[in-house]
Amino acid sequence: MTDIVFRPAHPADLPAIIALLSDDVLGQQREDPSSPPNLRYIEAFQAMFADPNQLQVVATLHEEVIGTLQLTFIPGLARKGAWRGQIEGVRISAAHRGSGVGQQMFDWAIGQCRAKGCDLVQLTTDKERPDAHRFYEKLGFVGSHIGYKLTL
Repeated sequence: MTDIVFRPAHPADLPAIIALLSDDVLGQQREDPSSPPNLRYIEAFQAMFADPNQLQVVATLHEEVIGTLQLTFIPGLARKGAWRGQIEGVRISAAHRGSGVGQQMFDWAIGQCRAKGCDLVQLTTDKERPDAHRFYEKLGFVGSHIGYKLTL
């Protein structure tokens, strides 16, 4: 698909992004696709928009949002002061899964990390997403660490 455009998300994209985040078994349990968007989504988007190290990205095809991810640039002292690119919240619309959009979106995001000078690109993925695990491994990601979360 050569007509795919990757760009920073605009506030008008928020309902489409929330719909993508909600469109699977796990997302249905933890997201709120109601309209108008829950205020927490709006506040989070505004905070991300104001932070130069945060980027909510959308993939569009003929102006329609068909994918999204959050890209965070993390400065750190570990690894000799290395910057990391953190990719989270990856979703592709059901109609476009398996079409190569995800690969293109990751190629774009990794390119952004290189341009920022990152030494490492990392992500987390839910244990209940085996298809995503296979996809990330196909892209060259290695399950090298164990992640922990504490819900507050």
